[in-house]
Amino acid sequence: MSRQTCVEFNEQLVCREKDVVTVTVTNEPESGRHGQCPGSGTVEDPYVVDWDPDDKSYPYNWSNGRRWLITLQLALSTLTVAFCSSAITGGLAALAKEMHCSQEVALLGVSLYVIGFGLGPLVFAPLSEVLGRRPVFLLTYSVLTLFLLGCALSRNIVAMLICRLFAGIFGSSPLTNASGVVSDIWTPRERGVASALYASAPFLGPVLGPLVSGWVAETRLGWRFNFWIMLMCAGFSLVFGFLATPETYSPVLLRKRAKRLSKASGGQKRYISKHDLLHARSFRVILRTNMTRPFTFLATEPIVLLIALYISIAYAILYSFFAAFPIVFQEHRHFSTGQGGLAFLGVGAGVVIGSALTPIQNRLYWRAMDRSPEGKAPPEARLYLPMFSAIVLPIGLFWFAWTTDLPVHYIVPILAGIPIGLGTAQIMIGLTQYLIDTYGIFCASAIAATVLLRSILAAVFPLISPPMYKKLGNHWAVTIFACIALACTPIPWLFYKYGALIRSKSQYARHPSVPPTVFSIRDTNATNEKKAQMSV
Repeated sequence: MSRQTCVEFNEQLVCREKDVVTVTVTNEPESGRHGQCPGSGTVEDPYVVDWDPDDKSYPYNWSNGRRWLITLQLALSTLTVAFCSSAITGGLAALAKEMHCSQEVALLGVSLYVIGFGLGPLVFAPLSEVLGRRPVFLLTYSVLTLFLLGCALSRNIVAMLICRLFAGIFGSSPLTNASGVVSDIWTPRERGVASALYASAPFLGPVLGPLVSGWVAETRLGWRFNFWIMLMCAGFSLVFGFLATPETYSPVLLRKRAKRLSKASGGQKRYISKHDLLHARSFRVILRTNMTRPFTFLATEPIVLLIALYISIAYAILYSFFAAFPIVFQEHRHFSTGQGGLAFLGVGAGVVIGSALTPIQNRLYWRAMDRSPEGKAPPEARLYLPMFSAIVLPIGLFWFAWTTDLPVHYIVPILAGIPIGLGTAQIMIGLTQYLIDTYGIFCASAIAATVLLRSILAAVFPLISPPMYKKLGNHWAVTIFACIALACTPIPWLFYKYGALIRSKSQYARHPSVPPTVFSIRDTNATNEKKAQMSV
């Protein structure tokens, strides 16, 4: 007997077998709610629990107010950890003096924190796909606040650097898991602005860091108060997340529902989540598979590899400015620490403008949906603004490269930050949405692979930037970065033209001809089996 699909919701149980739908309305307790559903409810032939389109427990059916509150919390938690990555740069000279170390060693506080961004998702992203988003966020963010407290109380550079590394590791979970939550609660048509709000945080946060910390370090509060600001922000985000964000991951929610129904039946009936039906493996096997999946994606998925490379370069160039701007504006133009932070206003304005352009991308995406016979736009419809931004980013970098020195007015290189911020933000937002749409429930692992690569480059670039600027000069140091960005310009154009073909050959990506649901996977397999039997 073939396995049936049972959908339990409120006071109804819908039982589907191919095109036959039987609806049983009952006031019985859940233990008796198998009704007329075909199947034996045994271990060999369990009832399969799935969402009904009208189920109020389905995250897609939550109210807009609730989903926007969750999205706001995701953006705030991501903004906080990104802000903490660069918030030490404003008082770097004072920190190095008090800790009796060079500024290059003190700059390791940025690099080690960002390396943590790459290490944490290797565990937390797949763990969220096994245990759920909420417990992973609450655990990791709680530990993050403790290590930020350790940074604030550190009395030597070694202790501070160790705390920064572990703060980066445990603070990394929102960088990947938040994108999974966005995918959990917003449909592809709706998630454009929500994804933009979340995806712009990793770029806006680092820009705010030196802007705030530079002025704080100049006051009598001193550089150490920057760590207390980080601690307060993280504590607020943790409490906000605890109160506002429930579990959203569909496989985990359905697994809990299946367990509840099995328990309510007194163990007489067997219920199983549709996801566990297709992937019935032990917890250890699932965890091992999910932990290796980011590396698998980098090795076998051209989409993940090239997008991760592009996002990593844009992200690393932004982080290189945390070492370069003090050289350009403070050493060469004699800005104070606070004024040096203000130089990031151009980049910040560009990030805001880039995020504000998202509604334009949304309209283009909706038009693609309207043109589709199935009403579903392909993931490549997310790439219109990234294609434009791929041209804007190198233009901004070349502009900055050749206007950094006197006698050019300081406002000119600051204004160059606008196209840099705009291009970086839209590359991040658009390509992140492309990964979410392409990999569905595996998007957390796909983005974890991206975060791993971009964190490695973002940790290295601030360390190599000062020697480059000193040996090559401002012009040619930035020109090298601009040429690298220019070499990456064809990537979104490439996927716009050939993305559907590449996805059709992927094991994990949503194929152009297959609707992105588990039902479609199972129905396709059943159709193939039927054709095979007919051919025999």
